[in-house]
Amino acid sequence: MEKILITGGAGYIGSHTAVALVESGYQPIIVDDFSNSEKNVLEGLKKITGQSIPCYEGDCNDRSLLEKIFSEHALAGVIHFAAYKAVGESTEKPLKYYGNNIFSLLALLETMEKFGVENLVFSSSCTVYGQPDELPVKESTPRKVAESPYGNTKKICEDILVDQVRSQAKLAAIALRYFNPIGAHPSSHIGELPIGVPSNLVPFVTQTGVGIRKELTVFGDDYNTPDGSCVRDYIHVMDLAEAHVKAISYLRGKNAPFYDLFNVGTGTGNTVLEVIQAFEKVSEQPLNYKIGPRRPGDVEKVWADTGKITRELDWHPHYTLEDSLRDSWNWQLALSKKPA
Repeated sequence: MEKILITGGAGYIGSHTAVALVESGYQPIIVDDFSNSEKNVLEGLKKITGQSIPCYEGDCNDRSLLEKIFSEHALAGVIHFAAYKAVGESTEKPLKYYGNNIFSLLALLETMEKFGVENLVFSSSCTVYGQPDELPVKESTPRKVAESPYGNTKKICEDILVDQVRSQAKLAAIALRYFNPIGAHPSSHIGELPIGVPSNLVPFVTQTGVGIRKELTVFGDDYNTPDGSCVRDYIHVMDLAEAHVKAISYLRGKNAPFYDLFNVGTGTGNTVLEVIQAFEKVSEQPLNYKIGPRRPGDVEKVWADTGKITRELDWHPHYTLEDSLRDSWNWQLALSKKPA
């Protein structure tokens, strides 16, 4: 059973990827500092997979911790999620984001090189495209100047991977540029756990639906879209998790040095108001929302061209928007039943 290290493996996408790895016959090893996740996620993983997944608590900037993990496990590859990700906070604290997101990748790459581990899947983002000139977005679409320090760290980290591969280093890497992850594991044992007020749409929708938030504000209804609200490509987190498993398996057949990148989305855009309508349908209740002014920095519309990942990794999404919102809602209801 090949072992795969998941940095940030107790986080939203990392935890679901751990499940997908187990289901595909891999043994995940988690490292997480729990700055943006909860330790009870590990119990949820145990309920779903039937096994205790090894977990190291610590920071990926801690090279001694990384060396301990690499020396204790013969790793077949690494999936790197660990990064700060709040766009708004990154504009207020850029040095925090540059220091963590970039230096943790450098520490990881140097440790991989030291221990002869070649395969890396990097968590990137569609934010590198900005507001694209043409839709849908292809991997060949030019990257725009980043709208935030967070987005810029993703661009810089991609460039670091490209330069390391060009140096003929023993590295085989894939960057997955994903769009808007939503949903939760269908068991409702794990899901998204935003700290404080959610910055993403769907957790705010479900928290409003359950009464934690008074109302949801839709930022603008005068965009050049079917109903005036922003368009995004919303992908179920389990489909996204499966893309990481496909990517790590694909790398096992490649010789280093190697680098490629793939969009991960559904290939379909949905407006904010369409998301609200789909939520109201699956939850069978109206949502309290209002229309507000546009939010500075919001991209009008973006969705993925998924042809490349379908052709080369044999990946395609299985969940619909309604499936995603139903799982998000069930997860929110499960959270509401847990003791505080």
